[in-house]
Amino acid sequence: MKAITSFLVAIIIICNFSVEDVLSLEASNERNFVSNAVKAVGPAVVRIDTERSIERQQFDPTLLDPLLRDLLGEPGILPDRERGQGSGVIIDSNGLVLTNAHVVERVDQVSITLADGAICEGQVLGTDSITDLALVKIQDNINSKFAPLGDSEKLEVGDWAIALGTPYGLEKTVTLGIISSLHRDINSLGFSDKRLDLIQTDAAINPGNSGGPLINSNGEVIGINTLVRSGPGAGLGFAIPINLARRVSNQLLKDGEVIHPYLGVQLISLTAKIAKEHNNDPNSLLQLPERSGALVQSIVPNSPAEKAGLKRGDLVIAAEDMVINEPKALLDEVEKAKIGKTFPLLIVRNNEEIKVNIKPEPLPGLT
Repeated sequence: MKAITSFLVAIIIICNFSVEDVLSLEASNERNFVSNAVKAVGPAVVRIDTERSIERQQFDPTLLDPLLRDLLGEPGILPDRERGQGSGVIIDSNGLVLTNAHVVERVDQVSITLADGAICEGQVLGTDSITDLALVKIQDNINSKFAPLGDSEKLEVGDWAIALGTPYGLEKTVTLGIISSLHRDINSLGFSDKRLDLIQTDAAINPGNSGGPLINSNGEVIGINTLVRSGPGAGLGFAIPINLARRVSNQLLKDGEVIHPYLGVQLISLTAKIAKEHNNDPNSLLQLPERSGALVQSIVPNSPAEKAGLKRGDLVIAAEDMVINEPKALLDEVEKAKIGKTFPLLIVRNNEEIKVNIKPEPLPGLT
């Protein structure tokens, strides 16, 4: 108590505030920025419960006695129901809910629990596994608030980050941290089938938080929580930037899917140092150009890359007049390319620079 009194006296002396000013300031700060931000977004956070049918054997056939097998016949495969749970956030007045694709992919039934406890039926409008985003429509007429969306391009490392959701089924959970890093490549986390630059945060994100919002100190959604690192490095949470989520949700609302261009190449990073070390090895089967770029390691059969004549060992150094120093830079340019339109590449083959025109196609297996 003495410490508080001393602090207030110090404010009065240093800032030349009156006692009334200090008491007014103290009253206005009775609720901090976290609680104010949660009040702005909390009513739009929902719990998503899902069910889907799976086929499951009644018991392990290897444990069945041969005599019983003769009497009972071969064990059948019975339909079963698998339940899942995640979080989501309402993003407009029409009841559109943004969440993770892995929360609602291949499900038969979606139930949405609003912040006030009301339970509504949901319809999956579309999912995009490449960005792990999905759009769900609340079927019932609701009068729920929707969350204001921020601008993830304005984020800086060290900014406040607040995670909302229903981890482990515990509704209305709030955790606080900071933005630990930006543009974290999801491939570095072991997810080679995704195209994402993630927001890294130390705000606690646990199972069930998936699809819930990550918000800033102003009460704006800056990301969609997607995963947490377990094992070594546990405690690291990641979120999909809201600017990407906004673009994907608009496409899902319009078309029900997102078409991603692809070339059909597997790439590895090459630098002049790595190439020189490789070339100095007497056992090396291929001489590499001693410069930085995206090295073609393999080519998918019948892919746009194969049709355009790309070969293993080609080094991509430019795409659409953009310098390419690593595979990620090339993938970023491919993601912005137009399906069926010429996509010019500058490659190095046998120490010669060659222009290759390639026409990206839709990434197979998604539609």
